[in-house]
Amino acid sequence: MISAILPTYSPADLAFDRGEGAYLFTADGRRFLDFTSGIGVTSLGHAHPHIVKALKEQVDKLWHCSNLYMIPGQQQLAERLVANSFADTAFFCNSGAEAVEAGIKIVRRHHCAAGHDERFRIICAENAFHGRTMADIAAGGQEKHTRGFGPVVDGFDHVPFANLNALRSAIGPETAAILVEPVQGEGGILPAPEDYLRGLRAAADEFGLLLFFDEVQCGVGRSGRFFSHEWAGVTPDIMAVAKGIGGGFPLGACLASEKAASAMDSGSHGSTYGGNPLAMAVGNAVLDILLGDGFLDHIVHMGTLLRERLDDLAQRHRKMITGVRGLGLMLGLECIIPNQDLMMRLRENNLLTLTAGNNVLRLLPPLVIEEIHVDEALAILEKTCGEWE
Repeated sequence: MISAILPTYSPADLAFDRGEGAYLFTADGRRFLDFTSGIGVTSLGHAHPHIVKALKEQVDKLWHCSNLYMIPGQQQLAERLVANSFADTAFFCNSGAEAVEAGIKIVRRHHCAAGHDERFRIICAENAFHGRTMADIAAGGQEKHTRGFGPVVDGFDHVPFANLNALRSAIGPETAAILVEPVQGEGGILPAPEDYLRGLRAAADEFGLLLFFDEVQCGVGRSGRFFSHEWAGVTPDIMAVAKGIGGGFPLGACLASEKAASAMDSGSHGSTYGGNPLAMAVGNAVLDILLGDGFLDHIVHMGTLLRERLDDLAQRHRKMITGVRGLGLMLGLECIIPNQDLMMRLRENNLLTLTAGNNVLRLLPPLVIEEIHVDEALAILEKTCGEWE
């Protein structure tokens, strides 16, 4: 008999009653150090007082009115995102999948309006993950996600990640855009080389393509910059963001330049819940913290400290870990032992982690962590490695 909850997940036999900062607590009082951040979502930790205050104040005023009417918080958040990014405009939705989907529609509409209906194909990277809608799984291109959901949506071509020669060879008369994650998350915490990102911009400009970055996981401070592509000094034409921008509340956004989005007129896209007052209150509260003086520098500092400590751990446990990779507070341990087994053993020792492709243990701690949390995490990692060996 099928369960009351559609069995698309395999959750651990563990339920949490409350969260505080970098910790989650079960009903019986067990405390876990959370280095998953709800898969990169609770970017400022659990129950951050500034976010809680903003949400409670909005709850008492207005939850929903739809985009039939002006939403002041939406205008405010859009203006702040535009002021702090490449973008000229923002579309608000509820998830990363929806943000990517909106970007795909902007790409097609852009070329159609220019009289080039034939330009609809998007070049994507192998090993990518762009969400779970029908178009998004086609863009990701991984058979484990598309299996059983055919025919796969047409319009996506795949080339090896970080290979400019392969990408340029794939460009044809139907090519409309390039879609890439600056750091592949689900694919194994793989940062794109900065020269590669700059090469994507150059190729897009040379062939009249739109450059579309998926920063759903790696954006909104996770890398130590507001957006990860800033490290390479490049700008996209379209970008999908979500996860950390809502600090735990469902919120996504598709950001775009005026050039890319000028054909998106009234009725061309929409969302019933997107940009609702509750989400906007939370999104603005997140930016209050994230864009505050010194906060991004704090992420860089903590990311460097955590990376150094993990590098040292890997050196001392070479039979288990071959190396460390990632950017900022988006880090991965390259494992010799099965990453799933290591994740479960760490959970038994009260540290929550994630897995990712290519046998990687993924660490996505809250951006508010301090050195004490790094010390605690490394003590648990050390203990667990010792028990395993």
